Amino acid sequence: MALRWWLRAPWDYVMMALGLLYFLVFGGLLTLIGGPLHLLLPKRLGERLGRAVLHQLFRKFVICLRAADLVRADLTALDSLREISHSFIAAPNHTSLWDAVFIIARLPSAVCVMKKQILLNPVLGGGARLAGYIANDGMTRVIREATKSLTEGGQLLLFPEGTRTKPEARWINPLKGGCAIIALHAQVPVYPIFIRSDTRFAQKGWPLWRRPVFPIHLRIDLGEPLIPQPGESSQAFTARLAAVYENELSKPDPLRRQIDPVAE
Repeated sequence: MALRWWLRAPWDYVMMALGLLYFLVFGGLLTLIGGPLHLLLPKRLGERLGRAVLHQLFRKFVICLRAADLVRADLTALDSLREISHSFIAAPNHTSLWDAVFIIARLPSAVCVMKKQILLNPVLGGGARLAGYIANDGMTRVIREATKSLTEGGQLLLFPEGTRTKPEARWINPLKGGCAIIALHAQVPVYPIFIRSDTRFAQKGWPLWRRPVFPIHLRIDLGEPLIPQPGESSQAFTARLAAVYENELSKPDPLRRQIDPVAE
C-alpha cells in the first residue's frame, strides 16, 4: 500500500490540479456569462438555464473524476428522484466540500440552499445566482424562498446539518431546524440521502492540497421519505429525521464513517 501510494503521487497531484483548473476555468466563464444573464433573462428562463448548465458542469466533472481513477462513485440511487413529479426536499448528510457536486450531477432541477459566500464566489457565484439558488443568510428569508420554490414544483437540495460534519462527530452534526420548518410550511416530503465514503477528504479542516488515498470510494443511498404529520412540531420532525440518519449511518458497511484519529 505504501509503495502504491508513492507510485501514484505524480498522477494524483496532476489530476487534482487539473480538477481545480476545471472549476476555475469553466466556473469563471459561467460567472462572467451568468452574471449578466441573471439581470437580462426572465427569471424562470434564467433559472432553468442556470440549473441545466450547472448540472452539466458537475456531471462532466464527475465523469472526469472517474476517468482519472480519482473517485469510484455509485450515484444510481439518486436516479429514482428524477422520476418524481411532485415537490420534495432532498436532505443529505454533509460529509465533504463536494457533496453537492455529486448530487446536482444527478438532479438537474435541484434548487440548492447554500452559504451566501458561495453566491459571492467569483468561480461559482454567477451560475448559482442565475440558477436561483438560495443563500442561507437568514432563516426567515430561507424559509420564504424555499417554500415558494417548493410550492412552484421545485426540488430543494438542503443539508440539514447546516455545515459539513465536524471531524469529531461520530455520524452527523446535530441537525438544524430549517429543514423541518420548510417541510412543514410547504407540506412536502423529505428524502434522507446517505453519503458514505472511505475518506475524510474535503471535510472540515482538511487542506485541499493534502492528498487522500486514491481512488476514493463513495456511495449515495436514498432513504424512505419522511412525511410531515398533522400537528407535528418542527422539533419532533427534526428528531425523527435525526434518528433516521443515526440508524442508517451506524449500520455495518464497508464505507461506514471511521473515527478520525486527529479528532480523538
